[in-house]
Amino acid sequence: MKNKSLLQFRLIVMNFLEFAVWGAYLTSMGTYLFKQGMGQHIGWFYSIQGIVSLFMPALMGIVADRWIQAQKTLSLCHALAGIFMCAAGIYAYTAADVQFATLFSLYTISVAFFMPTIALTNSVAFNALVKADMDTVKDFPPIRVFGTVGFIATMWCIDLLGFQATPWQFVVSGSLSLVLAAYALTLPSCEIKKSEGSVDLVEALGLKAFALFKQKKMALFFIFSMLLGMCLQVTNSYANPFITSFGAIEEFANTFGVQHANILISISQICEALCILAIPFFLKRFGIKNVMLMAMFAWVFRFGFFGAGNPGMPGVILFILSCIVYGFAFDFFNISGALYVDQETEEAQRSSAQGLFMMMTNGFGATIGTLSAQAIINKLVMAEEVTAQGPLAVWDGWKEAWYIFAGFALFIAIAFWIFFPKTPANKEIEVKH
Repeated sequence: MKNKSLLQFRLIVMNFLEFAVWGAYLTSMGTYLFKQGMGQHIGWFYSIQGIVSLFMPALMGIVADRWIQAQKTLSLCHALAGIFMCAAGIYAYTAADVQFATLFSLYTISVAFFMPTIALTNSVAFNALVKADMDTVKDFPPIRVFGTVGFIATMWCIDLLGFQATPWQFVVSGSLSLVLAAYALTLPSCEIKKSEGSVDLVEALGLKAFALFKQKKMALFFIFSMLLGMCLQVTNSYANPFITSFGAIEEFANTFGVQHANILISISQICEALCILAIPFFLKRFGIKNVMLMAMFAWVFRFGFFGAGNPGMPGVILFILSCIVYGFAFDFFNISGALYVDQETEEAQRSSAQGLFMMMTNGFGATIGTLSAQAIINKLVMAEEVTAQGPLAVWDGWKEAWYIFAGFALFIAIAFWIFFPKTPANKEIEVKH
């Protein structure tokens, strides 16, 4: 029992640091870019996370499955991510005129090595729990919840230290990556699954995970994962700039939300942390289809409440409600999906399958979704003919954009309800050893 508690603590530290790295800049970077005159490029900084996720998580998953132990691959990725993120922050702080190309290049390299670490931490955790004869469904969510705690912690630090509109957020993120790079080397070892005899090219590259598309239910799962993934980065990209933009309207300029947008947005992550703990109950009570359907409808309300609200009273209540439903929207999809993939795949390709899940959500889905959102917001909010009409016209543009996003999420939810096969509400999810 003592050894299991120690293992849980070690995995908690890993998850805390993993998401603290991301929380340092993910929700506040848009405001910094907007103040640097790069508002129309915000979508590119967020969509590049999706572009690199098309291949990097799968590639690093292959490396972890076949050549370098997963915990060592995790360390290597964080070391490189940390170096380049620190470089991006230092460049932005010291440059007299920050150039988009230079900042974007340094940031892109960092993100390319960070994105695979999300799947790798899942693989390291699942591997360690199974080896310790623990139940991944019951024991992983309470561990993963501390990842959200880490995300919230750095969000608050960035806000309270006044770093929301400065490049110091990148330096904080990079420094935490370097800490995790060192810590990962102390984590339990993961086995390398080496094939015996001759190996064909597909197997050597770890592409057998794509064979999961031959199964109808898995193909549908990954397709809808991609579609819902289109929603994942929209509020991360634009919620902070949206809320702080109310500072141009006199009646909202001194509201708490405008002054501390990151803290207001962090309600989302607080609710996310609480929702993680409910996942085992919901999975076994309602089945994967209904859990994911709940997530999809939660995205409808996430966007809709933003469109209807404002930082004043009583409008801020709708912002808070949007943040509350985010917990269901994010967790019931991402965490349940990761557990579903872990249960439906063979041990030898589990890291690769987690990488494929990341590719469909944070790769294809997030890339298409974020660039589409950028096109919509550039036209409705940031176009010169809109900004020339004043802050109220900009606010109207924001509202229209949020309602468009809500309509898209509603379309996905209805399609998922119709086409995804029903799963038993009381299905007992077995732990694979």
